[in-house]
Amino acid sequence: MKIKTVEFVKSSSVIEECPEGIKNEFAFIGRSNVGKSSLINMLMQRKELAKISGRPGKTQLINHFEVNQDWYLVDLPGYGYAKTSKKNRAVFQKMITTYIKERPNLINTFVLVDSRHDPQKIDIEFMEWCGMEGIPFSIVFTKIDKLGSSALMKQLTKYKKKLMQHWEELPPLFMTSAEGRTGREELLRYIDTVHQSISPSMYVKDKEAFWEGGEQAPTE
Repeated sequence: MKIKTVEFVKSSSVIEECPEGIKNEFAFIGRSNVGKSSLINMLMQRKELAKISGRPGKTQLINHFEVNQDWYLVDLPGYGYAKTSKKNRAVFQKMITTYIKERPNLINTFVLVDSRHDPQKIDIEFMEWCGMEGIPFSIVFTKIDKLGSSALMKQLTKYKKKLMQHWEELPPLFMTSAEGRTGREELLRYIDTVHQSISPSMYVKDKEAFWEGGEQAPTE
């Protein structure tokens, strides 16, 4: 997929404020400081499209970007930022879960995890929640340039082993580095394939109809 145009559309605090749901949407989410903004900028080849900050938790709204005047890239607030108030965390959680569960044109959610760290409870719980809700998602490992090949494979094996404790099959996995531009073509190719296979007329309430590649929800 060639990125020709990328335009910021709007920021929304509730799903009712989001743009009209007539185009496919691909959302990006992860723990704070996982490198989400850097990855989005790398994918879109724009240096300051998504704001990068040394302060985790800066993204606090649902941000829509229109790509090629054809689909939306959605930058979601990070989860698990401990230095905000309990009240704010609850607001963010409600905003995120409501959007993911109720946005009919959300085609895939990319869950970002830092490849340098062992499987984190909050990441696993979020993935399991997506599976139980029938929400199609993919796992994107970030910052792989910070690890050697053997260390990276070790971390990947840990994640697969952890996920397979609850899953019959794994969702798509992607290896990325914003600095090294690794994984860009693979991610865009996947988005393009899924995007081309789903037209707005296919939107249904049950998102399990969109599950790519036959992945199954977690077993009980």
